[in-house]
Amino acid sequence: MTARESSPARLLKILLPLIALAVGVAVWEAVVRLNNLPVYVLPAPSVVFSTLVQDWPILFGSLLTTLLTTVQGFVAAAVGGIALAVLFSRSKWLEYALLPYAVILQVTPVIAIAPLLLIYLPQHVAVVVCAWIVAFFPVLSNTTLGLNSVDRNLLGLFELYGASRAQTLRHLKLPSALPHILGGLRIAGGLSLIGAVVAEIAAGSAGAGSGLAYRIAEAGYRLNIPRMFAALLLLSIAGIVIYLGLSLASYLVLRRWHESALGKEN
Repeated sequence: MTARESSPARLLKILLPLIALAVGVAVWEAVVRLNNLPVYVLPAPSVVFSTLVQDWPILFGSLLTTLLTTVQGFVAAAVGGIALAVLFSRSKWLEYALLPYAVILQVTPVIAIAPLLLIYLPQHVAVVVCAWIVAFFPVLSNTTLGLNSVDRNLLGLFELYGASRAQTLRHLKLPSALPHILGGLRIAGGLSLIGAVVAEIAAGSAGAGSGLAYRIAEAGYRLNIPRMFAALLLLSIAGIVIYLGLSLASYLVLRRWHESALGKEN
């Protein structure tokens, strides 16, 4: 496939989702108007948008709070997951001892852990820990997989030339594992947002004045359904931006040398 042929394909990949979104919004608006549905049952998209504009100061402040928690949980998961995976690659005994507990942490529903964390930790710390718990395992597992998937011939070559373990890790294992690491980070970005939202919901009234999840719960108690939809829209946009940002970072890092980011010619 040439560059000229790929440009319309790229444009189509952007336009088709936008067209589908426009059609869905139009159908939603038509259904609400034709059936005269009250806003507390189902608000029209136009009402949701006007509510978003009207309540922007409140919702934007809550969005920043949720994003701050998400970023903190994501950074903690990225640093902790990569560091622990490196330790696992240097000591199989450590991997055998700790990996089962990482799996247990991953498969335990965070909604069940959040109330306990809110009892023993300050609210903000508990929310960050929940975001970290959800995002940690994908980074750890993907990085571990990447470090263990290094070409044996290259490892033998490094050993033949007398490279130290630190040199092998720096110049061979980490670069080879980079696509796996970036894949784990893409997954962890969205999961950290989910963990933050779940923890904010578990905080309930204790989260007064905090993130978007609290605003959603508050709007539900007051039957302010348009604000609920507006807050959900902001959360969805935040998740999309996080994913696209991490995907762009992955592409920029890998575009010159890895097959997953190189254009393929037919």
